[in-house]
Amino acid sequence: MFRPSHESLLIQNAEINRLELPRIQDETELEALKADGSLLEIRSGETLRFDPRLDPSRRFCRPWTLDFVDDLSQAYYNRFHQQIQVNSAVRTVKVQKKLRRHNRNAAPADGDTASSHLAGVTVDLQRRGMSKDQVHWMEHYLFYMKALGLVEPEEERHQWVFHIMVSGLYSDWRETQNIIPVEHPDQHPNDHPDNDAPVAQVALGSETK
Repeated sequence: MFRPSHESLLIQNAEINRLELPRIQDETELEALKADGSLLEIRSGETLRFDPRLDPSRRFCRPWTLDFVDDLSQAYYNRFHQQIQVNSAVRTVKVQKKLRRHNRNAAPADGDTASSHLAGVTVDLQRRGMSKDQVHWMEHYLFYMKALGLVEPEEERHQWVFHIMVSGLYSDWRETQNIIPVEHPDQHPNDHPDNDAPVAQVALGSETK
């Protein structure tokens, strides 16, 4: 549903530019952003786990991205009683350049189509191993969030992940919500001609933490 594209990379970078966020160059800059609270730790728990290959020093993201991950992982757990897996979060330019040498599909480390991981606004969530119903549920959740302009998602088929850039608008929007309407997990957005008739609702806020 969310095919990676040049246009999507431009959208992701436009949001980073709107927020005036730096592309994190190296470990020194990364640690400074952690120290001043600009990047927060993503914590594993009942609803979320990590790919064990992900360096603990890079299990961090922007506060609004953390809000999104917390909400999504809780909603997914409520529905399927399984954890979401985070495969990637913040990266430095140095790490991205190294990744590019081994993965020709990785986004550049600079320019208008640079990887949005470099600003700490993006996470990659494991898609491989999900059932058809779980994939459809994720697509519905992201479809709704994208329609509101709160995320820019891609489904990466080479790495089998949901790559999700979270807009800085997410936390402000979240403060106004008690529930997130989403489509029924067994149905596809294209099953509804108007694509705007939610069937199920996912709770937000302190009750879901």
